Amino acid sequence: MTDFEIVARDGVDQLGEGPLWRVADRSLWWVDIVAPALNRLTVATGAVERWAMPEPIGWVVERAGGGLLAGFRSGIAALDPDSLAIDFWVAPEPDRPHNRLNDAKVDATGRLWFGSKDDRDLDDSGALYAMGADRRPRRHDDGYRVANGPAFSLDGRFLYHADSGRRVVYRFAVDEDGALAERVPFLTFDPAWGYPDGMTVDAQDCLWVAHWGGGAISRFDPEGRRMQTVALPATNVTSCTFGGAGLDRLYVTSAAMTSPGMPADGALFVLEVGVGGRPATAFAG
Repeated sequence: MTDFEIVARDGVDQLGEGPLWRVADRSLWWVDIVAPALNRLTVATGAVERWAMPEPIGWVVERAGGGLLAGFRSGIAALDPDSLAIDFWVAPEPDRPHNRLNDAKVDATGRLWFGSKDDRDLDDSGALYAMGADRRPRRHDDGYRVANGPAFSLDGRFLYHADSGRRVVYRFAVDEDGALAERVPFLTFDPAWGYPDGMTVDAQDCLWVAHWGGGAISRFDPEGRRMQTVALPATNVTSCTFGGAGLDRLYVTSAAMTSPGMPADGALFVLEVGVGGRPATAFAG
């Protein structure tokens, strides 16, 4: 049995997502997309801070030059974690006014990968993008219901990416220049599992996937075989990342919205899963 804790704080997340472990100050950052809000857990003190954001925010990642990069409904922006000043850079989808950005990660080269979705859940207008230091988003794949959870194999040769609405996690081969080969289904969620959401790769090259509507998080080996599932008292489990001093604790976000009422809907969980992760790479720009 895997042990877990629930981080003590006032309130819960309506749609917790995008957990980021910052090694420099040993803090966990994550968002509440629909509040909208940005959260920070300072592990040394247990303090949780929460700041209102001006519009829905899907994720934050670190920047190599300092500060954070954030994915807002209207586009990508630099975000100062001290002053909370926001400097908008680019709108990746001016031709898709009903979309918003949804989930992102940075690969080992410092390139940002991010997805989008129709915020009304009507059209398959989501897409997968990459952006380098030139701040020019490039569309690599299209036609998603809900683009979710970029993650990378340890050697950087493969990108994992989900279409949650279709219950499929895809795997793409990636070359040194960031070009993708044709997507290949890596695993398909049984309807009883819910939908694949956010994900991360551990230090043994296994993929951890959150179950939206399935109240759990699962670990899959590099061949797509399910190795372990941890049930959690939240219906909509949304994403995960490794953190802690030894990167050996799995932080898991969840959502209270559209939930039938599990005891810890919208909580932030901390799990001991017997394996660690690796530090997040900062965006190169």
